[in-house]
Amino acid sequence: MRLWRRPRRDPFVPPAEDAGYRGPARIAVGETVLDVDVVLLDHLEPLDGRTHWYGRVQAVPEVTALKDGGATVVDLVIDGVAAEVRLAEYDAWGNVALRGVGAPPYA
Repeated sequence: MRLWRRPRRDPFVPPAEDAGYRGPARIAVGETVLDVDVVLLDHLEPLDGRTHWYGRVQAVPEVTALKDGGATVVDLVIDGVAAEVRLAEYDAWGNVALRGVGAPPYA
């Protein structure tokens, strides 16, 4: 007996091209401030009701040194708006992944 799946009523729609943020930002930790380029996206997590945002900062020796030096939480500043972000893992190209919860600094 073959079971048939019903088609989804709400088909997947990819995010709009203008979703998220791509551009210049600053990473601040202590007295250190670095100018970087970031790519960020976000989504509303239904389980906790908060916005989770994530992305990457392009590979820059100074950011790599921060992460390798033990910095895990830094401030990400975009257009004067700061938000706390976690420096997560490296990707295959040496970029550092970013993870944040709450209002993103580009909203």
